[in-house]
Amino acid sequence: MSTRWYPIYQRGNPQLRVFLPNFWLKLIRPEHEQPPNVVQFACSMEMTKYDVRNYLEKIYKVPVVDVRTRIAMGKTKRDQVMGYITKDEDTKLAYVTLKKEMKFEFPNLFPSEAKEKLEDDKKSLDEAKKNHKKFLEKNKDRPGTPGWFTI
Repeated sequence: MSTRWYPIYQRGNPQLRVFLPNFWLKLIRPEHEQPPNVVQFACSMEMTKYDVRNYLEKIYKVPVVDVRTRIAMGKTKRDQVMGYITKDEDTKLAYVTLKKEMKFEFPNLFPSEAKEKLEDDKKSLDEAKKNHKKFLEKNKDRPGTPGWFTI
């Protein structure tokens, strides 16, 4: 399938034409726990389960056992000021089952950064708690402050 229109005949030889499909697949991280041999893709709305199977088998040489598709409805939002409703686009999701022996784990692209970020967050939280306690201790005995201010 293609939205590009090509002329039937062009003058000169050779008659070069490239037909590019409008199909695409995007590997996405599953929202819920799935078996290790099931992979989730977002695909174009025009693709059928047979198109997904052929796409993966012919282009990427991945043995596919089963393909299930569903259309996920886009989120609707109401504008607070004007009151009109907007809706995100619907997406088609394809759940591809591979052979039992094959396992797919979504890659962890930034393993070290996640640990560093957690450590930094923990340090900054501890520092904020310490500074807050200092602030409360400093202002606890100040005249004119209500009694509920202390912890």
